[in-house]
Amino acid sequence: MADPGLFSRTGFRLMAWWMTFTRKGPALEERLRQSGVREGQTVLDYACGPGYHTIPAARLVGPAGRVYALDIQPAAARMVTKRAKTAGVDNVSVIVSDRDTGIPTGSVDLVLLYDAIAAIADKRGVLAELDRVLKPGGVLVLQGYTPKQLEYGTGGPPFVSHLYTPGLLREAFAGMDILELREYEADVAEGSGHCGRSALIGLVARRS
Repeated sequence: MADPGLFSRTGFRLMAWWMTFTRKGPALEERLRQSGVREGQTVLDYACGPGYHTIPAARLVGPAGRVYALDIQPAAARMVTKRAKTAGVDNVSVIVSDRDTGIPTGSVDLVLLYDAIAAIADKRGVLAELDRVLKPGGVLVLQGYTPKQLEYGTGGPPFVSHLYTPGLLREAFAGMDILELREYEADVAEGSGHCGRSALIGLVARRS
């Protein structure tokens, strides 16, 4: 799925440490609501990392819903499992994979793809898999940061490969109906490690 050097065990621990400070509180749940997470849905948190979107999403979909959390790192699976237990949610299924999900075809309402696609080597293979698991009309939501974020110094991914451009996203999602693709700037407050003006990009694409 990604460059193994980028996602080494040490690299993953550093990412998890960074996300501890940048992905907390009510702002995160609001971000998920705006992404379309609703009660009763089946959601795939692809490249979930340590699960900072997974657990709030599990709360939002409720007992009637399910969240699949996939990551290439076994350490991520262990962290998500531990966080789900601590949070008291039992509707999370953890998957360790570099691409394929094993999820039934046409069973997912919403795919969350945060700060991941730029680091994925086999983009076509991943997108084919996401297209397979999405229901007809199912939606994929990507949120990330543009290269201009490096000028702000207000947080965000520490890896250049995790920064997006509209051209990169149009190419990556050419097989889906792009409903929205926009660059914008906003004041973000997601913890002490990420607070202030930020250069962002968002994409919403639908499976036809």
